Amino acid sequence: MGLQILISDSVLQAIRLPEQRIEQELRQELAIALYSQDLLSFGKARELAVMDKYQFGQLLGERGVLRHYTPEELDDDLTYARS
Repeated sequence: MGLQILISDSVLQAIRLPEQRIEQELRQELAIALYSQDLLSFGKARELAVMDKYQFGQLLGERGVLRHYTPEELDDDLTYARS
């Protein structure tokens, strides 16, 4: 099951981005908002944003959003950093 959100043409036209970037930018903004409010996990937020772990982590850093670590995520990151 998926969800589609209808956005009026007037709003889409008001977004100051090239048309081909609008969907990706909206996905990223929604992912950041839901993650920062602790409504979505890091993994699901990056899935929504269609980004890998590194890319989404970078995006959060650029926006000044602190990473919420579960013990498992911390272990994964430490393992990755050591490799």
